[in-house]
Amino acid sequence: MTLIRGKKIAFVGAGRMAEALIKGLNSSGICASDVSSRRLKLLKSRYRIKTFKNNIDCIKRADVIVLAVKPKTMGSVLREIGPSVRPGHLVISIAAGVPTYSIRKYIRKAGIVRSMPNNPALVGAGVTAISSKNRIAEAIFSSVGEVVVIPEKLMDAVTALSGSGPAFIYLAAQALEEGGRAAGLSRKAARKLAIETVFGAGKTMKLSGKDPAELADMVASPGGTTRAGMKVLSRLGFKKAVKSAIMAAAGRSKELGRELKP
Repeated sequence: MTLIRGKKIAFVGAGRMAEALIKGLNSSGICASDVSSRRLKLLKSRYRIKTFKNNIDCIKRADVIVLAVKPKTMGSVLREIGPSVRPGHLVISIAAGVPTYSIRKYIRKAGIVRSMPNNPALVGAGVTAISSKNRIAEAIFSSVGEVVVIPEKLMDAVTALSGSGPAFIYLAAQALEEGGRAAGLSRKAARKLAIETVFGAGKTMKLSGKDPAELADMVASPGGTTRAGMKVLSRLGFKKAVKSAIMAAAGRSKELGRELKP
């Protein structure tokens, strides 16, 4: 965090991911702008940051500008703030699907980093991919989890895997819970067991360093209960469905980039 100590950081957009970063950074040099007065009031109350209804008023005080807006509004925001962005600014985009070259049409001289944080950043357990090695960007996203550098040409794949992936895991957890209830567990017990199972499996993968397939085989004894369940998942095309979901999300990420209006 030493790298960003004393830096003034402006969040253009004050949604959940902006809030996660504001919370993680816990810095006095932060401001946020948004069309929602309710969101600005909430963030000001929770984190004692400066807030502005006007984007220009926010960014002119900043060293770093985080574009935390939806892809569909990125074009209008860039048209608005572009003339006010200075060569010394660092601009970081967290918008899914929006390529750096599209941002560069409006912001000519400042540094630009494309990023993709994910939902677990809300609890400090996220993983963020950034499109180029930048120590300030790394420091900002390290405040809410892990950071990896991925070439921008692969950012749509990142958006699909780690950006959309948590939703697929939550659905799997929901299915585990519903399966537990169907087998006779109470809602409370099934929810607790599903949550801790997903958490424990993720931690085991991270700490053991083993391949997921190897870990699955460690659980699945020949002729046992896990094998019986895995046969059903295979018959229903579980892995194929998840792969298809990732490909669909990656395709939509590409479409969002093309939809950015000049």
